[in-house]
Amino acid sequence: MWLLSLAWPLAMLVIVASTGPSPTVPPPDKVSIFADLSAAELRAVRSFLMSRPELELSPSHEGPLAKNSLFLVELLPPKKRLALRYLDQGGPRPQRHARAVIFFGGQAEPNVTEFAVGPLPWPTFYRPLRFKGGRSVPFTARPMTQLEYKLLHGKLVEAMAPLNQLLREATGFEYLNGTCSAHREEGRRCLTFSDIAPRGLASGERRTWLVLQRFLEGFFLHPVGLEVLVDHRHLDPRHWAVERLWYNGRYFSSPQELAESYEQGTLVVAHLPPPPSHQLFSSYEPRGHFATDTPTEVHGAKVCEPQGQRYRLRGNLLEYGGWSLAFRLRSSAGLQLFDLRFNGERVAYEVSVQEAIAFYGGNTPAAMQTKYMDAGWGMGSVTYELARGIDCPEVATYVDAHHLYDADGPVRFSRAICIFELPTGVPLRRHFDSDFQGGFHFYAGLEGQALVLRTTSTVYNYDYIWDFLLYPNGVMEAKVHATGYIHATFYTPQGRRYGSRVQSHLLGNLHTHLVHYKVDLDIAGTGNSFETMDLRFENISNPWSPGARVVQPWLGAQGGVEDGTSPQHHPWGMLCIPDDGPDPAPVPHRYHLAVTRHHENEPSSSSIYAQNDPWEPLVSFESFLRDNETIEDQDLVAWVTVGFLHVPHAEDIPNTSTPGNAVGFFLRPFNFFNEDPSVASRSPVIVRPLDPPTCSRLQIQRWTPPSPGPCIAPDPFTYNGTY
Repeated sequence: MWLLSLAWPLAMLVIVASTGPSPTVPPPDKVSIFADLSAAELRAVRSFLMSRPELELSPSHEGPLAKNSLFLVELLPPKKRLALRYLDQGGPRPQRHARAVIFFGGQAEPNVTEFAVGPLPWPTFYRPLRFKGGRSVPFTARPMTQLEYKLLHGKLVEAMAPLNQLLREATGFEYLNGTCSAHREEGRRCLTFSDIAPRGLASGERRTWLVLQRFLEGFFLHPVGLEVLVDHRHLDPRHWAVERLWYNGRYFSSPQELAESYEQGTLVVAHLPPPPSHQLFSSYEPRGHFATDTPTEVHGAKVCEPQGQRYRLRGNLLEYGGWSLAFRLRSSAGLQLFDLRFNGERVAYEVSVQEAIAFYGGNTPAAMQTKYMDAGWGMGSVTYELARGIDCPEVATYVDAHHLYDADGPVRFSRAICIFELPTGVPLRRHFDSDFQGGFHFYAGLEGQALVLRTTSTVYNYDYIWDFLLYPNGVMEAKVHATGYIHATFYTPQGRRYGSRVQSHLLGNLHTHLVHYKVDLDIAGTGNSFETMDLRFENISNPWSPGARVVQPWLGAQGGVEDGTSPQHHPWGMLCIPDDGPDPAPVPHRYHLAVTRHHENEPSSSSIYAQNDPWEPLVSFESFLRDNETIEDQDLVAWVTVGFLHVPHAEDIPNTSTPGNAVGFFLRPFNFFNEDPSVASRSPVIVRPLDPPTCSRLQIQRWTPPSPGPCIAPDPFTYNGTY
């Protein structure tokens, strides 16, 4: 078995499969079928589609909204059966295709259509892709674009004109057109905005609450107490309208009504102090002192590789100890692993991030409306440069990524992914065998290390750090850390029940983070079965002491098939511990663990359209479950939800810190091997006394050099940050 565990054991996904072909590690050219599109392939797809006269495509960043434009291009992975036929049976290599998303805004009935484009590298055809159920994508469900934001900014400049006197008096800033700087000592004092989603209250709407903020470093923490509802459904911005405003606890029907209240003296104005020139609370500038006065102006502990790398990266094939896998970074949703193997035997066909959701509560209209679904914000495309020595160790291997997401060509994101071996700081295993007389029989230990595959997603205020960790004992961990700026709103006394007052005019709104993963386990084939194992207790008579009782735990299996552990079968499992968290609305996140049959028309549990139309989602995860299909001896997929409640507090200023704000799950072997597979490592140390019990002479056995040697000092810190 292989276990997927979140906290404590509760449910196990057991895979029972007949043995397959002899385990082997595929060569890099084979797993390249899963590699992301290169910059050249992205350009080729765009050029091909732009050349098709019937599509009537225009550049993305120019012209009106009422046009046809290419929004997204990324790899369309091969169908699983074709990939397995190629990887395992010597079948033909699947052709490479791209997934292209086109906004058809220049039509009488605007819509969004997805296409398969291929074959690569020189495409010659395109064909529509269909969602399960055959539904089309409403145009109002499309993600936001830079062009729409630019037009929204222009509308807000117009709408805020009657309010600039109020805003100057209350905040020292105003909403202006043109270039502004977040640096306090530079440029004009401008306001900016953050937009809230979902955009409305029903399918077909596109009404967005905008939170106005002072444009300072960390502007997310500088709301001014004004929130504006704009209806921008129409493709002609001249028809856009401000429908409502909220200022310092009161609602207004128009900017003019708010301005009149201010001019008549009936408005309670929220005066904000001018920001300091240095050590702004939302900045990273050092301030204060530690009581111990231990040094912080020198470098702390670092990761080093004294004898070089112990992993191998060839193209998109990553190998480490017994592990091998192919990886890619989807522009739409982030990291995706394929063909995950241990000692040549497939553990999973796919393990991937599906969605990250944050549900908020609050007293302001923006706060109570906020239900972020980050795949709708290009969660996989905002993978900005990783800083050496901070985001990843200096010795890490860094990989660039290319995205074509709301752009007129591929954009290179330098150092978007990093790979490194991490000392865990705790032994993988160890034992001191005492003789209970002041000496010992032996000591043995194996240092703890894991290979980390990492990227980040900066989705406006929040930064997600996405990790997959590979351990030498056959354990894989998926983990996400949440950091960055909290989503905060203007403080009013009525808001206290929805969070914490973290600064004088700032409320940190409570919210729940939920992250969804797809885990397509395949063990020696695709014949999988499901069962749960429950921990129960029994109260029985003591068989060796009549009249006494014994209370003890035992394991009870439910559902699926009986566990098969004969040499001809490979049982794997998933242990999942649900907490008592909320029961949120998008359906995938209602289930801590759901198991379904694999279907090609169910590749993901969410979509880039769910954010702006969560009421009638294009991908209905509930339909995956309503099939009522048997899940015995079938190709199964586990869908895993992890999450945590975040009640912001003053210590979240300036940013939420990573300790205590990480969640994930483990894939663990369970009676799959005859012993811990990490015994194949040559890194243990065994110490035996040669003269017990005095223990003055020791035999030290190790299979690595006696000393790791000095760490090589890396080059000085550099950072570019452009993409």
